Amino acid sequence: MIPLRMGAIATSILLGLTAAAANIFGGAIIVQRHWERRYLHYFVALGAGFMLTTALVEMVPESLELRGRSAAYLVLAGYLIIHFFEHTVTPHFHFGEETHKDEFVHAHKGYSVLLGLVIHTFFDGIAIASGFLVSNVLGWLIFFAVFLHKIPEGFTVGSVMLASGRSRGTAWGSSVVLGCSTLAGVLTMAIFRHDVGAGLPLSAGVTIYVAASDLVPEVNKEPAMKMALLVFVGAAVFFLLDHLFHAH
Repeated sequence: MIPLRMGAIATSILLGLTAAAANIFGGAIIVQRHWERRYLHYFVALGAGFMLTTALVEMVPESLELRGRSAAYLVLAGYLIIHFFEHTVTPHFHFGEETHKDEFVHAHKGYSVLLGLVIHTFFDGIAIASGFLVSNVLGWLIFFAVFLHKIPEGFTVGSVMLASGRSRGTAWGSSVVLGCSTLAGVLTMAIFRHDVGAGLPLSAGVTIYVAASDLVPEVNKEPAMKMALLVFVGAAVFFLLDHLFHAH
């Protein structure tokens, strides 16, 4: 059983608030036309490499150590949960405003995408808290992995809302909902902290899906080589931080 670590809970809540703020900031970008948006593509590429590496190198092995072979089923369950919602409740999900102009005509489409992202951000919070309940090193690595895609996430939900005819206030409000969902995930894991053996592998599966099935395909759409290379940079940053954390 994982020992009670109140310091881990407090840190998780603080960083959950930080991640939530990044969601809200991403929503603010889309409702303020004068913001430069091309940098979001860099976050997506970095986040893809960092998240995929974090999930496969740290989260999955830690999950197997906690639960044994049964953790593999939970990793798969986390992956399939997001796959189900993105391809049934929220089909044609993409990052970036330009992809939504023709696809999201009806208002309910915007809300279906919001629902799918709420589920995903909830597991972001689960992942952050689960990591800190296992170890500070794992917690910080997961937080950085989550944080890198939080701004594009808020940008995405805001852009979908605008493309489906919602107001700018509603578009920004949807990013606030994502932020609240992230914090809710942290608080849920804080309450059910003794179930971290389930929360960590489930969130690992979610992380793998978002990195490999959502972010990497978006990176692959960009013809510039530097976008592809940034995925490797994201992976390299993980190993650098992992080395620095373990060195101390």
